[in-house]
Amino acid sequence: MTFRQFALFAALAGTACAQTTKPEVFQQIDAGKAAYDRIALKIWELAEIGYQEVKSTALLQEQLKSEGFTVQAGVAAIPTAFVATYGSGSPVIAILGEYDALPGVSQAAVPEKKPRPEVNAGHACGHHLFGAGSAQAAVAVKNWLKATGTKGTIRYYGTPAEEGGSGKVYMVRAGLFNDVDVAVHWHPGDRNGISMSSSLANKSGKFRFTGAASHAAGAPERGRSALDAVEAMNMMVNLMREHVPDSTRIHYVITRGGEAPNVVPAFAESYYYVRSPSRDIVREVWERVEKAAQGAALGTGTKVEWEVTGGVHELLPNEVLGRAMHANLSAVGGVVYDAEERAFAVKIGQSVFGKAPAPETAAIIPPFVANPPREGGGGSTDVGDVSWTVPTVGMRAATWAPGTPAHSWQAVACGGTSMGLKGMNVAAKTMAGTIIDLFSKPAVIADAKAEFLKRRGADFKYTALLGDRPPALNYRD
Repeated sequence: MTFRQFALFAALAGTACAQTTKPEVFQQIDAGKAAYDRIALKIWELAEIGYQEVKSTALLQEQLKSEGFTVQAGVAAIPTAFVATYGSGSPVIAILGEYDALPGVSQAAVPEKKPRPEVNAGHACGHHLFGAGSAQAAVAVKNWLKATGTKGTIRYYGTPAEEGGSGKVYMVRAGLFNDVDVAVHWHPGDRNGISMSSSLANKSGKFRFTGAASHAAGAPERGRSALDAVEAMNMMVNLMREHVPDSTRIHYVITRGGEAPNVVPAFAESYYYVRSPSRDIVREVWERVEKAAQGAALGTGTKVEWEVTGGVHELLPNEVLGRAMHANLSAVGGVVYDAEERAFAVKIGQSVFGKAPAPETAAIIPPFVANPPREGGGGSTDVGDVSWTVPTVGMRAATWAPGTPAHSWQAVACGGTSMGLKGMNVAAKTMAGTIIDLFSKPAVIADAKAEFLKRRGADFKYTALLGDRPPALNYRD
């Protein structure tokens, strides 16, 4: 072969690479599936809770480094947070990844309740799949950028402690999303879909009461019970429930209540969440909860201090991006179970309801609904703060048996099986396809930004609900 023939061959080969299609990208994702399945299942096995995801974040960082990403670890003063970058210039597309587990929901990958003795926590929200699936999508987009010579930047944001720790809030506050054009994410669930619903804003914190210890029988008059103060606060907050706006949610647990019945407790602590569709209502109700704590301390002769440990905005939807992602999800399709998976799903459904929902619903892609009715329930996510900073879009994939509630042992069980991995595969392909569209169609980004500015308002100024406190790295202690 002459040099001229070789040059012509190389040029033709480059042209072929430049015509890389989304179906080919999806095939590449399938071909590399095993590596990301292993990472997801290892993170599931580790079940590390918020801000303690040392091994989980290391797995993801090592994988992305091996794929040519530049990794900046320990960002926003959070040891387990990181940003992995490939490419240069605009547009900058962010893909979010989570990897924290929930305490108290240890479970084996079996369809009956069976805690794992080696761990107390479990991935009851599927963040092991979230982190690994997003990494797989980021790598697929990187390969597409390289093959096609497309200019731009893909960034994977490793975001710890979503469950109450507000990890992304600190990353937003540190300016890590300031130059991002669009952020893309997903979440495990019991069905597929693109949600245009918002979420609940949330503020959380710990109330710590200090009293005076004394013999509960021999000298009770000398004691001042911190547990009495916690109970008095709880009673007042529970009475307050009648007098808060609809859709407000208040949850609490008593994390410390004393050591022995015959000792007047000198210290007690409660852990509170306040949620609402509006962050402004969250602020108002939280102030009333603080006043209840002050009143409880005054009435019991104790002292109280509190620490805000988390706070997140509600999600700001984006219809332009939602429609783009829905088109890709429809092209990818849902999750189809084999006979063994179907039997597993039936048993899970029976454990939740006594009657199994149809496992076949995991294969359904519902129609896109631009303006769904506001629902009173729902959860909270620190993706909300990202969505008020940059146009953001997300999806759910069926990683759990249909009908499985989040934060349950059933969700942990499903997430440790091939059912969870199949849903992760759907999410990775959908996100990769959506991001390829964003790189290929600048008008989509422009339209999404215009909608974002209109929804957010011209006078919007971001203020974190958790204030200027440093990351609450010990909030799980």
